Amino acid sequence: MDPIGGAALGAAFSELLKLVLGRAKQIAEFDTLFARFEQTLKQIEPVFAKITELSNRPVEERTTLRNLLDDGKKLVVKCSRIKPWHLFKKTKYSKELTDLDNKLFRLFYIEVSDGILTGIQVILGRGGFSGSCNVPGLPDFTSCLDLHLPKLKCMLLKENTQVLVVSAPGGFGKTTLAKKLCHDSEIKDIFGDNILYVIATKETSLMSIAQTLLNNNKFKTEEDAKNQIENLLSQNGSGKMLLVLDDVWWSNSASVIQDLKFQIPGYKILVTSRYSFPEFNCTYELGSLKADYAKTLFCHSAFPSGLIPSDNVPDDLVNKMVEFCKGIPLALTVVGASLRGQPEVIWRTTLENWSEGQSILESHQQLLLRLQTSIDALDELHKNCFLDLGLFPEDDQIADTTLNDMWVELYKLDEKGMRASANLVNLKNRNLTNLIPIRKVASEMEDYCHQYRVMQHDVLRELAIHLSRQGPAAERERLFTEIYSNNFPEWWTQQPLDARILSISTGLWSLFFLPNENFVKS
Repeated sequence: MDPIGGAALGAAFSELLKLVLGRAKQIAEFDTLFARFEQTLKQIEPVFAKITELSNRPVEERTTLRNLLDDGKKLVVKCSRIKPWHLFKKTKYSKELTDLDNKLFRLFYIEVSDGILTGIQVILGRGGFSGSCNVPGLPDFTSCLDLHLPKLKCMLLKENTQVLVVSAPGGFGKTTLAKKLCHDSEIKDIFGDNILYVIATKETSLMSIAQTLLNNNKFKTEEDAKNQIENLLSQNGSGKMLLVLDDVWWSNSASVIQDLKFQIPGYKILVTSRYSFPEFNCTYELGSLKADYAKTLFCHSAFPSGLIPSDNVPDDLVNKMVEFCKGIPLALTVVGASLRGQPEVIWRTTLENWSEGQSILESHQQLLLRLQTSIDALDELHKNCFLDLGLFPEDDQIADTTLNDMWVELYKLDEKGMRASANLVNLKNRNLTNLIPIRKVASEMEDYCHQYRVMQHDVLRELAIHLSRQGPAAERERLFTEIYSNNFPEWWTQQPLDARILSISTGLWSLFFLPNENFVKS
């Protein structure tokens, strides 16, 4: 009989299992370890009933398996001879038994449904996890994010950090930063091959994450999926493990992340999201790039050499282009690529169009679509509140009392402004606005709405204006106009207008007319 054929392997496994079951109760010194080892053997037992599948495995895998089974039988016999005073041997054999258990568990992953074996997956070299959760490769240029890496690593590696959220609007470089972290030499030294990378979708759930990690579609319940993930993670022994959940931008995903917080030493979770998940109390807010980093990224995208050619585009023109991109990595990359190889006249025409009021979003659909998905995910009330922020001048610090008064009137919210204030916090958690504290938290709830001034990123303001300008002017809920001299928009004389809010700016001040014909001046 072939010593490493399917039948031989099945017989060797049966001998090991019989030995463990027969001697486990006799070996009190290793009762906990033997109970765990017995559980592992019973989990993988169905595999050995499929002799044909085992015989079809590569020779090196069957050899590895046969050696493990033989080592297991020898180790069980050794453990059975241990006496209470053999402290050194007990420690030595405990470690060997744990290692053997881990190796056998990692070698197999079984899909079982209603007690019937439905599939076999023998995996070597990745601890039982699906190859689809390997860390993706890096883009060819990531140095613009170098500034963030040291602080991010420091936050992640703190002993009391289990969940770290990297949060920013779409297009700010969250995914690239996460990949950069996973490829960092220090992080790789700490976590080794135990970095699992899951790309989330709108439908991401505990079930779908389990399917990605374990390459298995046969989970009876979410609790079953959770238990199987925890069981496999626990087999990692003393090694540290990092689970990356990339682009989890639905606020209701907090429960999924919470379910993945297992009490396993050295296990951490890194989340990238458009939502800040304040309940985990550990968020790295990824902001816009600083001017020099932004220019470097833009030039890498716009010029083959990554440097401004002396005989092509003037440096001041490049600086103005970079300024319009507002430090957003996606905007810098997309705009730079669109101008690559173009003559200077195209650069100047583009810049002139933007200077005259055309939005960068209108000329670059990729950027528009990436940002707009965050707005599409909002309910009707929060979407309206976001669009209202576009009514205010660029870089304006809006008193939250102004917004509270507006929203109480427009959307019939409670007069104390509590729901209006909650809307601001929700928009902030979705990285759609910034709240600047102007006083300490008051002790009385009535004063809660007087804590902040509100600012919006310039490109997000452009997004609010762009979305508000869809459709004919006569049918829009919000109308914007900038009046200089006697330059009035075409819709100025149109009647009737259905707008609920009219924003008029002269460059020095702005008026907002609400339905009751009151106005706010800023």
